[in-house]
Amino acid sequence: MATFSGNRGLQMEQPLIFEQGSPDRTAVDLPDVPAVGDRLGGLKRQQPVGLPGLSEPEVVRHYTRLSQKNYCIDSGLYPLGSCTMKHNPRLNEKLARLPGIGDLHPLQPVSTAQGALMIIDACARWLMALTGMPAVAMSPGAGAHGEFVGMAAIRAAHEDRGDARRRVLVPESAHGTNPATAVACGYAVEPIPANRRGRVDIGRLRAALAPDVAAIMVTNPNTCGLFETDILDIAAAAHDVGAYFYCDGANFNAIVGRVRPGDLGVDAMHINLHKTFSTPHGGGGPGSGPVVLSAALAPYAPVPYVVNEGDGLSLVEYAAASDGKPCGRIKGFHGQFGMFVRALAYMMSMGSDGLKQAATDAVINANYVMARLKDVMTPSFDGPCMHEALFDDRFLKGSEITTLDFAKALIDEGYHPMTVYFPLIVPGAMLIEPTETESRQSLDRFIDVMRALAARAVAGDAERFRNAPRFTPRRRLDETSAARHPVLRWRTPAVDRAAE
Repeated sequence: MATFSGNRGLQMEQPLIFEQGSPDRTAVDLPDVPAVGDRLGGLKRQQPVGLPGLSEPEVVRHYTRLSQKNYCIDSGLYPLGSCTMKHNPRLNEKLARLPGIGDLHPLQPVSTAQGALMIIDACARWLMALTGMPAVAMSPGAGAHGEFVGMAAIRAAHEDRGDARRRVLVPESAHGTNPATAVACGYAVEPIPANRRGRVDIGRLRAALAPDVAAIMVTNPNTCGLFETDILDIAAAAHDVGAYFYCDGANFNAIVGRVRPGDLGVDAMHINLHKTFSTPHGGGGPGSGPVVLSAALAPYAPVPYVVNEGDGLSLVEYAAASDGKPCGRIKGFHGQFGMFVRALAYMMSMGSDGLKQAATDAVINANYVMARLKDVMTPSFDGPCMHEALFDDRFLKGSEITTLDFAKALIDEGYHPMTVYFPLIVPGAMLIEPTETESRQSLDRFIDVMRALAARAVAGDAERFRNAPRFTPRRRLDETSAARHPVLRWRTPAVDRAAE
């Protein structure tokens, strides 16, 4: 018998589906299956499967109750600091399912898919206009996929001029996929520490730059929710030694419509469509990570890509048919077409002014959270933030309560926890991202809960936090060792000094 938790404090027994039904019952009346021959041989089923038979109401109630065990954006604010906008407009979903769009096949003749190619082309043009970049590869199926394409293009560009290089510089404030991608492309990775302001230590960066550096990979805004204020100097320093500037665009939602990465000296940047352009991002996919490229890297964009020939559109499928020097092919077909439909629907419905407003709202919401919590919690860095508000565990000092305890207690208050222990350069990190969709009223409710929890923690109610969550189908797992894992508690000396 499983325990079902509905409203807070309400516990009721919910039988498992096998306990509710029996194999001799069914919700439908079907005729007997006629005897037919088969080719199963010795692979025939030896005994009944034992699937439970239930009525339609029993099935609906069972799966509805299961769904209610999940916290979701449709039920409340989602403070998780993550690379997703969280809310997906239903209009986008409706359009992606339209006849002629939802039933396309990637192998059908190009002449019968002109509308699909128009959608891909239009989406690509929006992305190039918003980033100020002359080329884009639409095929990558995820952000990390796009990173790989960008770095593969950089490698191809260096090799094409007979200047193969071996090192890539990655700030410690970058996303964790950045060093992994560089290694996957055959490079040795050298970390660059953060300074006391949570940004790239440009002095250490300059010292590490040399003729063997192929690229720098900077996340901007970075994982601390901060804009890299030295971004122009970083780009210039990289270019001075013949390196390329790769920008992780996962946080583009904080600056879209306000800053064009191409104007900042960026050579390649992937765009998570789920982060900035409202496409779904759950259950492991599907993702989409187009990568925009500078003029220097455009010839090395992978195939396939769409070509507008005036009287129609076509696909360049093979390197031999390209007028550039493609770095290869990253995907079997042409990318996540359904995501292009959703992203284009979002961009066209919002317009350039609406996209700018969404970015502005995301930043305002995060700063509102920061402003209302900074007197009871401890912001990790001084000054305003971008799309995420980052706190650390200094306000819990002396309470015997950890960041993990605080996050678990938030579950009992009806909210999914914020991101904890990330970014790694901040001890006991609590990363909150309200995004652009939350109203002031919903933010105020969340903030009031956070303030109350902070006051209770400071008052020393350690047992209340260590026993949380209490109102969930399953209680806390044994995570004591994880909360004190040396990797989760790791910090750089520069950030240590800032936190003291």
